Amino acid sequence: MRERTKLLLLGAFAGAFFLPIELPRTQSALLEGFFLLKDYARQHVLLCRVPAFFIADAIGQFVSQGAVLRYLGASVRRPVAYGVASIAGGVRAVCSCTVLPLFAGI
Repeated sequence: MRERTKLLLLGAFAGAFFLPIELPRTQSALLEGFFLLKDYARQHVLLCRVPAFFIADAIGQFVSQGAVLRYLGASVRRPVAYGVASIAGGVRAVCSCTVLPLFAGI
């Protein structure tokens, strides 16, 4: 391993070793952090990922690739393509991790 990686691992170990985990304030902060992570993961999956997969499947089933290229292809004038993309994007606001399933459906 390189010297820099060894120093980073040593620093991480030293930070974990001297972490004041026995203090109630630290314990409650760590626990609350895990509760927030769990809540975020549940909401993100239920409100973003699952609908994105359903929308991607619907796009794949009901919209042909030719129709998409007709309005969003390289030969389409920019105002038309931007207008169609703006309207289509306004239907479902998605985050970066749900864009991939949507465009895989297209």
